[in-house]
Amino acid sequence: DVQLVESGGGSVQAGGSLRLSCAPSGYTYSSYCMGWFRRSPGKNPSGVAFVDSDGSTTYADSVKGRFTISKDIAKNTLYLQMNLLKPEDSAMYYCAADSSCLWLERGHPEYWGQGTQVTVSS
Repeated sequence: DVQLVESGGGSVQAGGSLRLSCAPSGYTYSSYCMGWFRRSPGKNPSGVAFVDSDGSTTYADSVKGRFTISKDIAKNTLYLQMNLLKPEDSAMYYCAADSSCLWLERGHPEYWGQGTQVTVSS
């Protein structure tokens, strides 16, 4: 079975950085569309960043210029580098994957991780 395990969350002051990791197993990593979602109390969940099998990326407007999604094929790991963090970035962050980018970007991927908490203080 496919499994996604996130790590790297934590607490940081505004302006700081964190790097999230997602380690998948049970499928061919490079052939899938993958991404990150986030959800905070009282707010709707939203897509953060996505990367296709060819390496092309897309970002939510709220994180453009601050976050970078990337893949390390040798380590079979997905990353989200988060810089210049703001309090409004505080949320549970979830790794997700699907063979179809359409289903992933619409918020209905086949595979979800269990999440890692990010807390940004002012």
